[in-house]
Amino acid sequence: MEDVRAGGTHGTAPATALADRMAAGLVGHGVLVERLLIALLTGGHVLIEGAPGLAKTRSVRRLSDGIESSFARIQCTPDLMPSDVTGTQVFRPESGRMDFLPGPIFHNLVLVDEINRAPPKVQSALLEAMGEGQVTTGSQTRPLPDPFMVVATQNPLEQEGTFPLPEAQLDRFLMHVILDLPGEDDEMAILDLVETELRTRAGREAPVLDKDALAAMKAQVLTVHLAPALKHYIVGLVMATRRAADGVDVTDRVRHAVSPRGTLALASSARARAWLRGRDYAVPEDVAALAPDVLCHRMAPTWRAQAAGDTSRAILADILSGVEAL
Repeated sequence: MEDVRAGGTHGTAPATALADRMAAGLVGHGVLVERLLIALLTGGHVLIEGAPGLAKTRSVRRLSDGIESSFARIQCTPDLMPSDVTGTQVFRPESGRMDFLPGPIFHNLVLVDEINRAPPKVQSALLEAMGEGQVTTGSQTRPLPDPFMVVATQNPLEQEGTFPLPEAQLDRFLMHVILDLPGEDDEMAILDLVETELRTRAGREAPVLDKDALAAMKAQVLTVHLAPALKHYIVGLVMATRRAADGVDVTDRVRHAVSPRGTLALASSARARAWLRGRDYAVPEDVAALAPDVLCHRMAPTWRAQAAGDTSRAILADILSGVEAL
């Protein structure tokens, strides 16, 4: 994981060790590893989109194996119920009372596999958990564990039996990472890696990052400096999705612009990326590199733009080329 290994010596060693652990079992996913670490350091959630077989689930499991945390996987299907996620009341004959049985959402790291197969009721049940760190069942609100992170996957190839995520749900994700099919060299490396694993069958290794170390790393990330000029750059990128700016006008191509949550997400992600590289200050390159994964799922092209083959990422590319870092 070259990007994270480039970090300095201000406490990034545990993060580097975790990145190395994850990268050892993944091929061609350096960017995904970095994005997962950024979300872990900022308390955000990640949506991973890609065709079947691209190690989406594997990457999350490797993250879970590397940190001291509880892990749960929710396999989404059209008949999934909200109580299957949040938990339910069960009757205890021996005591004659109703007790709450927590669902899989009450874990530190939750993998929501094929989230677009979950019906809208289940998707809405995740909103409170992802946005507020709590779950309300009946008349009682229960806090979720700290840290808490949701990583969801979705398959863009199948449309039958799926429920597209609404904008409110998408906005809860810190980043939306899109995976492409690997090239020939990576495909060969994947084949070699899997064959090696089948022959050795090594046992599960101990976590390299405990909860205290993670909390300390999060505190360090918050101290990373964002210069006023860099804040203006972040705000300029977001405002360019809402109105014409010097050098770029995409207002006729954007139906739904980026919300303030996108501004906050881009700022916190830039801090985490800078920290992983050993800097106590963020630079424009941090912002520009993360902007597509942080902002694009928070904006929607107009119907006319979609008909012309336009995408959110193409629109943001024009914004990045038109808005200058001060």
